[in-house]
Amino acid sequence: MQTVNVKKIKSGAILPSYGSEFAAGADLYACLDADLTIPPHETAMIGTGLAMEIPAGYGGFVYARSGIASKRGLAPANKVGVVDADYRGELIVALHNHSDAPQTIGKNERIAQLVIAPFLKADFTESKTLSETVRGDGGFGSTGK
Repeated sequence: MQTVNVKKIKSGAILPSYGSEFAAGADLYACLDADLTIPPHETAMIGTGLAMEIPAGYGGFVYARSGIASKRGLAPANKVGVVDADYRGELIVALHNHSDAPQTIGKNERIAQLVIAPFLKADFTESKTLSETVRGDGGFGSTGK
């Protein structure tokens, strides 16, 4: 298990927590003074009241929670938020209401999930050629699956 230092920067902030023993994502909680209603097809920036120290070589990836995404149409506006290891500001979730009805977020509601994962740092090198593959430059849907 990897340790991630978390700082509460607002009173009432709740540390991320896992819903089950084998959960990959830790729930992120809204840190609000009062409930917040997001109008249909609009985005609200919702603070968690937390800053964290993600270890070097890892990233924090903010995903939708399946329950509120599938039942209420609420999901991160940028689909997957990326928190870099050198960021020390508040974790904010840009929560978008994809539904046709206003959706209210409770002041301590679980709004997203955070996955801490290693990543590969690439050295991008310009090349005049690339290796050949069966797929080649076939785009969307080109594999026929």
